[in-house]
Amino acid sequence: MKPTPRPGILDIAAYVPGKEHAPGVARVFKLSSNETPHGPSPKAIDAFKQSAGHLEIYPDGQAVALREAIAEVHGLNAANILCGNGSDELLGLLCHVYLGPGDEGIITEHGFLVYKIQIMGAGATPVVVKEKDCTVDVDAILAAVTEKTKIVFLANPGNPTGTYVPASEIRRLHAGLPGNVILVLDAAYAEYVRRNDYEAGIELVSGNRNVVMTRTFSKVYGLAALRIGWAYAPLEIIDALNRVRGPFNMNAPAISAGAASVRDQAFVTMAADYNLAWVEKVSTALSALGLKVTPSVANFVLVHFPDVDGKRAAEADDFLTSRGFILRAVRGYGFANSLRMTIGSEEANRGVIDALTEFMGRA
Repeated sequence: MKPTPRPGILDIAAYVPGKEHAPGVARVFKLSSNETPHGPSPKAIDAFKQSAGHLEIYPDGQAVALREAIAEVHGLNAANILCGNGSDELLGLLCHVYLGPGDEGIITEHGFLVYKIQIMGAGATPVVVKEKDCTVDVDAILAAVTEKTKIVFLANPGNPTGTYVPASEIRRLHAGLPGNVILVLDAAYAEYVRRNDYEAGIELVSGNRNVVMTRTFSKVYGLAALRIGWAYAPLEIIDALNRVRGPFNMNAPAISAGAASVRDQAFVTMAADYNLAWVEKVSTALSALGLKVTPSVANFVLVHFPDVDGKRAAEADDFLTSRGFILRAVRGYGFANSLRMTIGSEEANRGVIDALTEFMGRA
């Protein structure tokens, strides 16, 4: 006899992060995890250091300072905000609270892999719907809704595609969902989007009882090491999640650094401006090499390689790695012949362009 996980747990494919190392290479540019090349705001670093003198004290279990800072910057009610150990924790809590055996959660074919993991972890069934041209298909989602559907996860912008769904389509999706189905809008890359027809989800959450928006400090804010996520949701949902989350699910340095970081919106604007310029430069340069690049509004680009011997994504990945450039293979997301490249420093971006120019020019 031995302990046995409940049925379904061992059917879950564990999440595999992007690789970090290039063996034998002196200098490595890690462009596999969508981390910002700018690091965190200096104000966040100062706040983190100041908190280090009180590590013997439990953190504020309600993360009030962070919730109030987020509310102040975004014009929200702090009572409708829940902070967590990365948005991953919050996505897991939603599944834990609202899903069970016999329920279904809808995800899209190129959606964030954590959605499927958490749905299955709750004992529910993930229902995968097709995307259209690497973009979420609202009609396909609505067609997949059944009486068993309890939650719909939608990354907007999408990862690893970088595409987005305009606000009008998100509203049409919500209007077509039953009132007992939660629409989760994962807006991890919202700060990078500069499109007039995009909304992260704040407006939709504010006017409805079945919409949740999740956000992260791991991307534009440069605080990935601290694992800070937050959700904006109706009070009933916040109350339900608070009943099962860990009592001290955020550490004190993260609360302090996050609060200082979100108030430094000048830093965010700088990072987003830089990213916008380099997404265009990288996309243009790689397209000129004959590579297909999915138009992106996030801080990465999805590059598709030709199905030709010597030119496929796996071979390009090996070539780039040998030169110290680590991109993300995205086979697990349904792209067998593509790589995702995070926008990095100017040196890293130019280095990848030069390396791929050499790679594509080889006989």
